[in-house]
Amino acid sequence: MELPQILLFALSALIAYFIGAIPTAYIFGRLLKRIDIREHGSKNMGATNAFRVLGKGPGAAVLAIDILKGVIPTVWVARAFGINDPLALVTIGLAAVIGHNWTIFLGFKGGKGVATSLGVVIGLALQIPGVRPVLALTLAVWLAFFLVFGYVSLASICAATVFPLFTLAFSAPFSIQVMAILLCVFIVLRHKANIARLAQGKETRVKLPFHK
Repeated sequence: MELPQILLFALSALIAYFIGAIPTAYIFGRLLKRIDIREHGSKNMGATNAFRVLGKGPGAAVLAIDILKGVIPTVWVARAFGINDPLALVTIGLAAVIGHNWTIFLGFKGGKGVATSLGVVIGLALQIPGVRPVLALTLAVWLAFFLVFGYVSLASICAATVFPLFTLAFSAPFSIQVMAILLCVFIVLRHKANIARLAQGKETRVKLPFHK
């Protein structure tokens, strides 16, 4: 007996939440250094703090896994349940980001959602051609701000801010335009402390060779 479509959709969103909720940086910190990464560096459970506290290799691994936490639900989980409607895909993707930001495994406190949001957009771009130029331009904005200023937080905030504008410019499906606004709000709000440090000139900067 086949499950009703709404039940399949709810189950896929629940699975997406739990995939997103895997606290990657926390697990790496416990396994590699026997520390709680929430007590070190910026105290954030994202890839940037993992680079800073755990090193380049573990940081790269955390970044890759956090991105996959967005790709896997929007691609493989959705396909496993036969889901291809843009609205359903967006909801599954948002469930993964919510899982990362408010993980059930650590008292509903998580990361800032940048890498997992990127993974969601990559997953959508793999299935919806109209999302591909939006993804490319958003990444270009992130890279430009990072190379010029050296602040990961500033690059993420700026990329998140232009993301909804690009979805409008390229006439992405309405559900993706709404998702872009929600992800932008999530990312900006999760970076409140970073914004305050940027305004005070106290934000940690990645100094590249060509920076003064």
